Amino acid sequence: MKRRIRKSQGKKTNYRKFLILAVLFGALLVGGSITAFSNYGKQNKSSTEANPQNIQQLISNLTTPVIPGATALGKPDAPINIVEFGDYQCPFCARFNAETKETLVSKYVDTGIVRFGFKDLVINDLPKDRLSTLGAEASYCAADQDKYWDYHDEVYRNSRGENTGWVSKESLITFAKNVNMTDISEFTNCLDSHKYSKLVAENDLFAKGLGLASTPTFLILKDNSTRIAAIEGAQPMKVFDDVIGQLLNNTL
Repeated sequence: MKRRIRKSQGKKTNYRKFLILAVLFGALLVGGSITAFSNYGKQNKSSTEANPQNIQQLISNLTTPVIPGATALGKPDAPINIVEFGDYQCPFCARFNAETKETLVSKYVDTGIVRFGFKDLVINDLPKDRLSTLGAEASYCAADQDKYWDYHDEVYRNSRGENTGWVSKESLITFAKNVNMTDISEFTNCLDSHKYSKLVAENDLFAKGLGLASTPTFLILKDNSTRIAAIEGAQPMKVFDDVIGQLLNNTL
């Protein structure tokens, strides 16, 4: 029986913080270090033995901006990296964005402790109307004009659920106007050309290759090392406080 991709996860989802003895999306964590790969390992012909080069490549893929204009929030040398994997039609991603992200940024990003990035995990596309993909493409069109995070937040502020018709070419252009995009024609042409469709597909493939299956999912790394934790769902700030604190104190 095929494994179904699980839909967006909310606060009632079991909080999964992968500690010392846990399997993290195909990467086995023992003593805080990745010692084997599953899906990622197969792609690198190393499913039974951890290759340090592959591990560093994985971490680099997690923490490197998708394109220059879509850089992570925070200082490049922040000790903690948080990478959110999300879908623009995900209601619980929108809930995190509305209820937790601002506090997280104020408490940890603005103070130099955390660097916060976002990558696409497309789970709400329909075969006929790939609107989550279109929303992700639009975010990178916005990034071309240095409006990535403004646009990202604007899309989530206007969230109306999964495949309810609120995402369209017209609404995405309206969102661009709302954030004072410098050149709406350039943005529209970018959207019409599907300039970033391949990039979004690659992001999605990377996420699913890690075994990620629901949104939002947050991977949290300390000092770009192999010490990784995960949070699944639109969890409250206390959950992030707990994980960040344990990573900073080397107790995770």
